Amino acid sequence: MITYRFQAIRATQAAGHDVFVFAANPKDVLSFAEIERVGRSDDGQLKGFQRHQIASHIREIRDYLSRDDALLPNAVIVAFIDGVRIKDVGNGVVEVTIRAADGERPGFVVDGQQRLTALSGLEKPDFQVFVSAMVCKDYNELRQQFVLINNTRPLPKTLIYELLPNVEGLPERFTQRKFSARVVDRLNFTRGSSLFGEVKQHTNPAGMISDTAMQRLIMNSASDGAVRDLIQYEDRDERAYTLVSEFFHAVAKIYGPAWHGMTPRLSRLRHGAGIVAMGFVMDHLYSVEGATTRPQFEEGLKLLAPFTAWTSGQWELEQFDTRPWNGIQNTATDIDLLTRYLVNSLRKALRKPRRIANG
Repeated sequence: MITYRFQAIRATQAAGHDVFVFAANPKDVLSFAEIERVGRSDDGQLKGFQRHQIASHIREIRDYLSRDDALLPNAVIVAFIDGVRIKDVGNGVVEVTIRAADGERPGFVVDGQQRLTALSGLEKPDFQVFVSAMVCKDYNELRQQFVLINNTRPLPKTLIYELLPNVEGLPERFTQRKFSARVVDRLNFTRGSSLFGEVKQHTNPAGMISDTAMQRLIMNSASDGAVRDLIQYEDRDERAYTLVSEFFHAVAKIYGPAWHGMTPRLSRLRHGAGIVAMGFVMDHLYSVEGATTRPQFEEGLKLLAPFTAWTSGQWELEQFDTRPWNGIQNTATDIDLLTRYLVNSLRKALRKPRRIANG
């Protein structure tokens, strides 16, 4: 039998229920609280409630928490049915005693399993987490609390992405997203930009173009396109902004009726699939034609125009895959199909002899 004792602060909430908070080492928490994964017994009955571990998420948390300046202010939540005793010592403070028999753990982790798992693999003996604990009358109430606690509405992605440019010290996976978010901010809020006020963001709900689609365009280009050549410079944000703005100035000029005042529902050019696919068109014109300004982009977009069906007609995407103009959906498969079609059509058009105007 192992006994754990903690000083805790108790909150007055529902009658007959104990809710309290204390600080503990993550390894101790995992010694008295079980992560009970959801599954089925041999007779098909549901057991447990926790989702399976997400290795990439755990690695990301561990990478951050391994830093000397790592902070984790949000508490893990543990529920008990028995095995815990609470003694009031006055002024809202209680002494919590937890008894864990050999091989048994009286607590259940309701929220924070990924954080605890990440911390358990680190050698940080002095690092503690807050534990927000409650005592339930039975297992049904415990599972009920799990559902309620984990069914809260997450922050809108648009808000998170809009906040990224002003947040430092985030995990690695945010690096590219943060760069793209900064560029999208410039495109959306800089007068003279081809996309000024056009991108729908948390602070610009009237915009018509998806912010995630624009960020995906920039991230794709930064990974293997035109923007990749620009990120080596100190003024990478300005260079990327200028390139993308010039491209969409050309888009608006060549495909005016399908662009100006149109919504994603009325024009696939303004749709998420169209935006992302056109990013690859931008990259191809930059790579093959050296296009960086709107007149240079306009020349290539004119050649592509006969192959497009942004607001009417049909897309001859592949053999045996003909769709109406609005048959393109914002899915990975359709974006890939549209991208291949547009780039291949542009490639063929660029290979044809072009008429040279007389000087």
